[in-house]
Amino acid sequence: MLKVLSNDSRLNLSVNTSENALTPPIANTFPKRIKPYLLPPTPSNKPAKPLYENLLHRVASASGSISNGSKSDAAMNDSLLEEAREYLEDKLALVEPMSSDFPVSVDNLEVWMELNNHRVRVLYQRYLTARKEGAPRRLFPTKSHALHFLQAVAPTKLVDGAWLYGMVNLWQDARFVSLIQIYLEELGEGNAKLNHVLLYKKLLAEHDCTQWNELEDEYFTQGTIQLALGLNAEQFIPEVIGFNLGYEQLPLHLLITAYELKELGISPYYFTLHVTIDNIATGHARKSLQALMDNLPLGTSVATQQEFLRRVSNGYKLNQLGLSTNSIISNFNLENEVTRIFKAKSYYGKDAHADRCRIGGKSINEWLADPKLMPEFISCLIQNGWIKKNEPPANSRFWKLIESNPDEASKAKMFGVFSGYEKQVIYDWIAGNYPTGTKESNEAIGSRQPTEIDEKLSKTLRDDAQLKVVNDPQVAALEKQLASIDSFKEIMQLLSQHLSPTLHHTPAGLLATQLFSKMMYKTYDTSVMGRSSI
Repeated sequence: MLKVLSNDSRLNLSVNTSENALTPPIANTFPKRIKPYLLPPTPSNKPAKPLYENLLHRVASASGSISNGSKSDAAMNDSLLEEAREYLEDKLALVEPMSSDFPVSVDNLEVWMELNNHRVRVLYQRYLTARKEGAPRRLFPTKSHALHFLQAVAPTKLVDGAWLYGMVNLWQDARFVSLIQIYLEELGEGNAKLNHVLLYKKLLAEHDCTQWNELEDEYFTQGTIQLALGLNAEQFIPEVIGFNLGYEQLPLHLLITAYELKELGISPYYFTLHVTIDNIATGHARKSLQALMDNLPLGTSVATQQEFLRRVSNGYKLNQLGLSTNSIISNFNLENEVTRIFKAKSYYGKDAHADRCRIGGKSINEWLADPKLMPEFISCLIQNGWIKKNEPPANSRFWKLIESNPDEASKAKMFGVFSGYEKQVIYDWIAGNYPTGTKESNEAIGSRQPTEIDEKLSKTLRDDAQLKVVNDPQVAALEKQLASIDSFKEIMQLLSQHLSPTLHHTPAGLLATQLFSKMMYKTYDTSVMGRSSI
C-alpha cells in the first residue's frame, strides 16, 4: 500500500499498488511544458465574463475553428485558449491551500460517495416530513425568487458538461470511456429533448428569463472554469477527473429545488433529470469514480502517483469557486430586486414620456432622469395609489399599465417594457402578504405554457425520429464534409469538433453527437456510418 501525502493536511491518499495496470500509465499523457501553478499562489483578478463569452462564442473547438478560417482567426483561437489555460492555472493556485471533504484515502472513495449520498437522502426525507407538517418552502418563498435563481445559474447551466469536452478526442483510449459516456449523455446523445443545454434554454424561454448575460462577473466564474477545463482537457486530465467527481455528486439543494419548482408551477424536469442520471448505482456518480480508478497511474514512480492524486484533489476543489447555489438563493431580496429593475428601466424610459402625468410633483421624465431617484419614485407610486401593496396586483393602476388583461383585446400601455421575469418580481412584490396561488400568478403575468414551447421547439429541433433539419446550412455542410472523408479517424475528428460547447446543441451538433455515439464503439470500418442515410 502506497500512502501519498499532499500539501492539504486533510489529504492522505492511498493507492493499492498490487492491482494490475491494464493500460499504459496516464503519466505519459501529461505534457512537460505545463507551467507550475502551485507555489507561489498567484491567482489573478482577471474578470471571468469576457473570457466566458469569448470561449463560448468565438472558440469553436479545442483544435481550432470548424471552418477553414484565416491565419488571423487561428491565431486568435490559440490566444484565447492560452488565456483560458492561464485563467485555469490561476484558479488551481487559488484552491491549492483550501481544505475540502475529499476522502483521505483512494480506497475510501466509494464509501465516501455512498455516505454522502445516504446523508443527502436522509436530509431530504426530513425536509419532506417538515413540509408535510406545514413548514414553508425552504429555498424559494415566491416564484420570482425561483426565477431569479434559474437566471442566476444560467451561465453555468448553459455550458453543462463543458469540462469534459476535450475528452472526446481521446475516444480510442479505454481509460476515458466513462468520461466520454458522461459527456455524451449530457448532450442527450444527440436527442434535442435530452440535450441539457437545450433543456435549460427551453426552461429560460418558457419564463422569459433571458437576461442572464447582464449578470455581474462573479456569476460567470464556474462556467468559465468549466469551459477552460474542457478546451484544455488533455493538459489537465487529473483536474478534469477530480472536478467531474465532485460535480456529479448528489447535492441536497438539487432535490429540494426540483420539489419546490414543481410547487411553483415551474417544470422541474431539467433538475429531476440530473437526480436520475447522476445516480450512484449506475449513473454519472458511479462513472466518475470508475474514471478515477481507470486512470490511477499504477506501475509508475511514487512521485508520479503523488502528483496525479494531488492534481485530482485540486480539480475537485475547483467546485468550491464562484457563487454557490446556496449563496445565490440566500442573496435574493425582493425589495432590492424591484429597485434594481426600476433603475435599469429608467435609462431607457427617460425622455420617452409626455409631461401630462405628474407624481409627487415631478413628471415621469424627471423621475427617470436619475436612477438614484428610483427608491423615492417607488414610494411615491405607493403613496399616490398607483401601487397597492399586499393586495391583488390587479387592483394596482401601475400593474394594469404593464400587464394586459386577458379578458380585454387591447394590450397594456406599457406592454413589453418588462420581461416575464421582471413582471413576476413586481407581481410578487405588490402581492406581498396577500395569498396568491400559483395558478393565479401564472395567469396574471401571462406565463407561457410548456406545451406551446414544446410545439415551437419541435419545428426547429430534431428528435430521435428525424435527423434532418430543413434547409439548415450547418447540417448540409457537415454532411458534405463527411461524404468526402474516407478515414475513420478523420471522421471522428470532424464529429468531435461539432461536439464542442459552442456547437453541440445546434442542429449539426446534434447530428454529430448521434453519429459519434454510434461510432465510438465500432471498428475502423467506415461502413458503420450508414452513408446512404446521411
